[in-house]
Amino acid sequence: MGHEEDPGAGAGQVIIPVDGGAPGLLEDLRRIREAGNVPLVTDPRWTPAHRDAMAAAAAKAELPEGTAWATLTSGSSGAPRIVLRSAESWAASFAAVSGFLGAGSGQNVSLPAPPSSSLTLFSLAHALSGGPRPLLRPTPESDALHGTPQALRAVLDGGAPPRLRAALVGGSHLDPALRERAEAAGIRVTAYYGAAELSFVACDKGDGLRAFPGVELQIRDGELWVRSPFIASGYAGAPGPLRRDGQWATVGDRAELIDGRLRLLGRADDAILSASATIVPEEVEAVLRSIPGVRDALVFGLPRGPVGALVSALLELDGDAPVDVRQLAAARLGTAHRPRRWFTGRIPLTASGKPARAEALRLVLAGEVQSLAS
Repeated sequence: MGHEEDPGAGAGQVIIPVDGGAPGLLEDLRRIREAGNVPLVTDPRWTPAHRDAMAAAAAKAELPEGTAWATLTSGSSGAPRIVLRSAESWAASFAAVSGFLGAGSGQNVSLPAPPSSSLTLFSLAHALSGGPRPLLRPTPESDALHGTPQALRAVLDGGAPPRLRAALVGGSHLDPALRERAEAAGIRVTAYYGAAELSFVACDKGDGLRAFPGVELQIRDGELWVRSPFIASGYAGAPGPLRRDGQWATVGDRAELIDGRLRLLGRADDAILSASATIVPEEVEAVLRSIPGVRDALVFGLPRGPVGALVSALLELDGDAPVDVRQLAAARLGTAHRPRRWFTGRIPLTASGKPARAEALRLVLAGEVQSLAS
């Protein structure tokens, strides 16, 4: 199957839900695409009510000409949206991705995230166009991996497959220590920033995020705008953050460009307003991850009356809690940025393996995570 658009694309197209947990998924996707229709991969972990709601939204969708794929994305509220895109909007990046993975049709790529995630569905589309063979479950035959930092850590914790030589990692922040650990195991790591609506935006081979091949970056009033051939066509059902200005598009991420390197500052709606200060969670998380014994960190605002919110942190620890975590954080963070409430437990993840900030807040409010001992 080549990269060209299907001749039947356009009038009469429909979105066809397909079970992401069923055997033969790749062939199901191939048949739907060859018929000129649009697959939407569902997650078998969804509740029946959620599955019915997504199917109803898909059935009512008006599809732009040339729609080839329907993917799912979760916003900061956790509510999924259906993102529509053309075949070419993914195919245009296949060559670059093959280069980063060092893998073609004769090699295997491990895909730990569920097929309903845009990250994995991209790789399934790539496989249908001559890319590496997808492995949806861990296997010693993996030559490359495309997944989240959490998936890469899990692979390393379990003992890296002997043939694994490259990892393409996105979805959330990649800790430099995790990159070093992977490279020490002989795995070349390329991290990237992207979004379901924008696809690949920037990549980092170890010297900072730079524009992904074929992408132009621009900062407007602190907001990142992108011009590339990878941008989605729009949404089905609920609207989302994608905004356009001619050939340029944004999903509202705040960022800086310094000497050609992209520094991400998070979504404006993720910022924590505490008293008179505005705190960017990602900046605090990066500092907390640098503390010995902190495996991962998620920072969020805990609502607290007139002050707005208390900066709070959920820490995933290696073994016992480091005694001096508060002291080290205080030494590395400004007063307004220091967490006032501390919790320990597993970092909650979305279905695609990304940290779930809204779910962390829910767990805290429900008393389902432990306070960090003093």
